[in-house]
Amino acid sequence: MDIVGYVLMLLQTGLSSLAAYLAAHVLLCLLPAFFIAGALAALIPKAAVTKYLGRRTSKWISYPASAVGGFVLAVCSCTIMPLFASIYKKGAGLGPAITFLFVGPAVNILAISLTGVAIGMDIALARIVLSIVFGIGIGLLMAWLFREDDALHDAETNGAFAQEAKVAGYIWVFFVLLLGILIAGTLQIDVLTRQYAVFTVPTVWANDFQVRLDGMVPPNPELGIEGVSVHGVALILLLVLIGLTAGKGLNTVDEGYNPWTFVAVALVTLTIVVASFKVVAVDAGLRVGITGKLLAEVLLMAAVWWMAAKKFEAYEIQEWLWETWRFVKQIIPLLLVGVFVAGMARVLIPANWIQTLAGRDTILANLAGVLFGVVMYFPTLVEVPIAQTFLSLGMQRGPLLAYLLADPELSLQSILITNTVIGKKKTAVYVTLVTIFSTLAGWLFGRL
Repeated sequence: MDIVGYVLMLLQTGLSSLAAYLAAHVLLCLLPAFFIAGALAALIPKAAVTKYLGRRTSKWISYPASAVGGFVLAVCSCTIMPLFASIYKKGAGLGPAITFLFVGPAVNILAISLTGVAIGMDIALARIVLSIVFGIGIGLLMAWLFREDDALHDAETNGAFAQEAKVAGYIWVFFVLLLGILIAGTLQIDVLTRQYAVFTVPTVWANDFQVRLDGMVPPNPELGIEGVSVHGVALILLLVLIGLTAGKGLNTVDEGYNPWTFVAVALVTLTIVVASFKVVAVDAGLRVGITGKLLAEVLLMAAVWWMAAKKFEAYEIQEWLWETWRFVKQIIPLLLVGVFVAGMARVLIPANWIQTLAGRDTILANLAGVLFGVVMYFPTLVEVPIAQTFLSLGMQRGPLLAYLLADPELSLQSILITNTVIGKKKTAVYVTLVTIFSTLAGWLFGRL
C-alpha cells in the first residue's frame, strides 16, 4: 500500500469510528449527563460542598464530603486543578483537599456515564468505589505525614469555611429526575430493554440503505467499531440539528430566552426519545420496538420539563441551560477529536505492544498503565475512547482501570500545577502515593 493509500485508510478508519460512536447508544448517556453536569454547576452552590472541607471538621464529614465534591461540582481533569488550588488556599485541610484532587475527575458524572456505556459497568463502578476508597486513604496519609505544615496552614486560614449554604429540596428532586433519565437510558435490565410492542414501518429503501452503511462503515468487533445503522443515521442528523440550533439558542440564554432556545431543547428531547426506540432494518422495512426504556424516558422528561416550568425561576433554568451548553462546547470538540484519533490508533498501534506491556494482570502491567497516564494526557471523556482502543488491542481490564485512575492526576501539567500549590516535597509524596494506589487498584480489580 502506498503512502497516500495508507493515509486514506487511516482517515477512513477514524471517520468510521467517529460515525459509529455518534450513532451508538452513548447518546442516551451523553445528553442526560451534560444536563446533569449543568444542573450541578448552576443550581448547587459550591459553598454547600466546600464548607465541609476545613481541617477542624470531623474526618467523618470532611473526607466523604471531599470525595463526593467532584461529583457535585461536576469537575473534570481540566478544572480540578484551579478548584483544588482555590479550596486549599481558602482553608481546606491538606487531607480533604488531596482527596478532592484525586477523586474529583474519577467520579465526574460525564466520565462515569460514558465509561459504563462504552467500556462496562464493572470498570465504571470500580472507578467510583476504588477512587473514593484510595482517595480518602491518600488524603489521610498526606494529612498525617505533613500534620505540622497542615496545622500552620489551618492557623493562617482560620474560619474560611464557616459560611453557610443550603440546597432547596425541589432542586434535589430535579436532580434525581435528571439522574433517572441517565439511568433509564443506560441501565441494561430486562424491564427497560424489553420490547412491549413491535410494529413495522413499510419501506422499500431501509434494507438496501443498511447494506450500503455496512459497506461504508463495516462493523469490526475486534477493533471496537459497532457500525452505523439506519437508526444511527437519524440520530446523527438530529445531533447536527441540535448543534446548529443550540448555538443560536443557548450561547446567550443566561441573558434571556429566544425562539431558538425552545427549538434546541425540543430537539434534545426528541433525540432522547428517538434513541430509546429499538429500530432494525428488515426486508419489509423498519421494525420498531416500543421498549421500557422509551416509556421511562418519556415519563421522566415530562416530569423534568414540568418542574422546570413550575418550580424554578426563569433565571435558574437559564443558568442551567447556559452551564449545560458551556460543558458541551468545552468537551464535545475534544471528544470528537479524541474518538477520531483513537480510531486511527487502532490501526497504528501494534496489538502485540499492548499485549506485551499490559496484556496480563501483574503489578508491572498495572504500573505501565499508570505511567502511560503520566506521558499521555487526555481531557475528560477523551480518555474513555482511548481506553476502549487499548482494550480492543489486548490490554487487560486491571491495567486499564489503573490508567483511568492515574491519567488526570499524574499528567505532567497536573504535577507541575500541584507543585505550585503545595510545594515540591508534598507533590513528590502525592505522586508516589497516587502511583502506588492506582497500580494497586488496577491489580486488585484484575484479581477480583
